[in-house]
Amino acid sequence: MRKITLPLLVLSLLFAAAIQAQDVTVIRAARMIDGRANEVIAPAVVLVRGDRIEAAGKDVTVPANAKVIDLGDATLMPGLIDAHVHVLLQGDVTTEDYDKQIFRESLPYRALRASRALRFALLAGFTTMRDLETEGAMYTDVDLKNAVNHGVIPGPRLLVSTRALSVTGGYGPTGYSPEIAYPRGVQIIDGVEQARKAVREQIANGADWIKVYADRSYFLRPDGTLSSIPTFTPEELKAIVDETHRLRHKVAAHAMAFPGVENSIAAGVDSIEHGLSITDEQLDRMKAQGIFYCPTTIALEHVAPGRAAEGRAIWAALPKIHSETVRRAARRGVMIVFGTDAGAFEWDAHLQAKEFGYLVRDGLTPMQAIRTATSVAASALDLGDRLGTIEPKKLADLVAVSGNPLTDITAMERVSFVMKEGKVAPRD
Repeated sequence: MRKITLPLLVLSLLFAAAIQAQDVTVIRAARMIDGRANEVIAPAVVLVRGDRIEAAGKDVTVPANAKVIDLGDATLMPGLIDAHVHVLLQGDVTTEDYDKQIFRESLPYRALRASRALRFALLAGFTTMRDLETEGAMYTDVDLKNAVNHGVIPGPRLLVSTRALSVTGGYGPTGYSPEIAYPRGVQIIDGVEQARKAVREQIANGADWIKVYADRSYFLRPDGTLSSIPTFTPEELKAIVDETHRLRHKVAAHAMAFPGVENSIAAGVDSIEHGLSITDEQLDRMKAQGIFYCPTTIALEHVAPGRAAEGRAIWAALPKIHSETVRRAARRGVMIVFGTDAGAFEWDAHLQAKEFGYLVRDGLTPMQAIRTATSVAASALDLGDRLGTIEPKKLADLVAVSGNPLTDITAMERVSFVMKEGKVAPRD
């Protein structure tokens, strides 16, 4: 028998005592979608110790010291992930909506409004979000991320992209006197050297992802297909992706139509955002290269009528084109990741979870739609070792909705319970 020295024995006892002293919570629910199995687990029990899941399934031994939360006729699932939001934007249906925030609101005021948006998102079940640019608020998203991480404000954990990148003439605000210097919604760069420098600068200042605007100015060709004007040259975009990957980060590309999508795929970006019109051949290349597709349908459906009424007639045609693209992407097995573009619509409109309904409308099964916001999103954001499924050793991010979303996807809009890292999010 191996001899155990006294110091080692003491350390072992102290470690065991520390584990025992951690908060232990057991959550019961009528059913569970764990993010892995195709079948629903019913009934469901999840044992949480501290900030981690210790056990999950139908039959889990309940420790005597556990706090038990019985959710009744609810469906338990992993904490939801929204992979495309703008917490520093509070709706931009019209040009005036956008310009008012950029020109009239101070960065501290925008940060305060963003903290409110984060609370809305958390209570809607989103425990993780990727914020894809600050819309003129510089590096404020890094401060928000740190404030959440340090417990200063409640909210989802954030992956941030800071300022985003476009070229001269490629992003607003526009239409103002050239003699006046005014804030830009993004960081403007031109040329390969500026591209590489901007990537280094943003990552040095806290960016987790790099966001690029690959196209703009959408229009219909004579044959009825959607097209656009590309922003970056292929050399510039390739330099951005190369520099980002060299620094072990990833690139998300706003790409609406063929030119932007084509340049983004060729450059090797990691996700295509919006992707209103993508050809079958492009979809197949995205699948082969492992490029994720983040459709953000709810934002398009929300802003299109207002933008068309404002005089941008092309927006009236975009929802139908987009819906058809999502259907083809689903059929071809492209990795679709959940994203809402929240911020394009007002956060207090509580629209995030409606994206699930649009995904089901456009060809995904309810289970597939839920996975876009759990295991698939976790994989897209390189968080699969910590999040996205309910299994031992993963962080205890859990959400419950009333009823069964596999028979009624609108149940995703009725979140009744949220836990992030083992702590229940308080509800008013």
